[in-house]
Amino acid sequence: MEQKKIPLFTIFLTVLVDLLGVCIVIPISTPLILNNDTGILPAGLSPHIKTIILGALLSSFPIAQFFGAPILGSLSDRHGRKKILMLSIFGSCIGYLLFAYGIYAQNIYILFFSRILDGFTGGNIAVIYAAIADRSSQEDKPKNFALIGMAFGLGMIIGPALGGILSDDTIHPYFNFKTPYLFAAGLCLLNLFLVYLNFEETLEKLSQVKINALTGFRNLYEGFTHPSLKWLFLIAFFYSLGFNFYTQFFQVFVYKKFAFDQTQIGQYFTWVGICITFFQAVVIRRISGKILPEKIIQYSMLLTSFSLVWNILTSQAWMIYLFTPFTALGQGLSFPNITGLISKNAIQGQQGKTLGIQQSCFLFRQF
Repeated sequence: MEQKKIPLFTIFLTVLVDLLGVCIVIPISTPLILNNDTGILPAGLSPHIKTIILGALLSSFPIAQFFGAPILGSLSDRHGRKKILMLSIFGSCIGYLLFAYGIYAQNIYILFFSRILDGFTGGNIAVIYAAIADRSSQEDKPKNFALIGMAFGLGMIIGPALGGILSDDTIHPYFNFKTPYLFAAGLCLLNLFLVYLNFEETLEKLSQVKINALTGFRNLYEGFTHPSLKWLFLIAFFYSLGFNFYTQFFQVFVYKKFAFDQTQIGQYFTWVGICITFFQAVVIRRISGKILPEKIIQYSMLLTSFSLVWNILTSQAWMIYLFTPFTALGQGLSFPNITGLISKNAIQGQQGKTLGIQQSCFLFRQF
């Protein structure tokens, strides 16, 4: 039977608009929580306590994602990719609006609630992965999964710079920390409209997968006891844990060590996005299918590790830009090839469920 064409452009546009909204808020969290002038936290709190609260706020998203992503992945196996993708985008929109309101009300509890809501409903990357897997051959999966990396890179080129600009009141008096979140909510509404009009359902046969509140734990147990998947999930978890320390807390590092403000943080992550996009578009899609994914990840993860260590050893701000291309190359090679291997070993009819487990391990969309 002839394989149906995968709607790559629609998927790419969907991911790009979604990740643009995600990346807009990258430069905001650290100055928002650690700066005394925002009023989010009492001025008398020590920097140590504020940093702990910041870490808890950042981690609330992936914790909620741990429970939500496998459920959304399984729901997409049961009800189709399009419906669940629209649900997750709508949840992200509400999360961004609540975060903006929490900044306005200077209420840290609303900020936590908004991140938990967005995390639980924000498993849309797992659904996108499943949609790509529905219509990709085994050889083409890493190449097509790299499309998400390209969209991620483009989102990081535009998003952090735009977030830094929209939160800087010296550029325009109406700009403040709320503005990027309101803009991201608007992007979610645009994305919801685009998905409704253009996203073609890729799942041809629905599966009746059992779902409950503990689906995340049950799916992880099944995944980590599966003969051909358990080691892949462990690799995904530990690699993603290290890489996400970088994406989440590097802004704290440059804020404290080099006194970066949100605009400078946005500029740095824009450079990261440029590097990621270049390698995804030029290098990774060209070597996919020519070198075994198992071989690629052996070296790409080492490359990422060494480049991240370099960042800690830097003594001047310009030096952190030097090894960013190596970090981007390692990340760009690792994520799509690990995902391709996991998808290749997924049980028939459970792509959404399996890639939802991977989403819990990867914690990919944590910003």
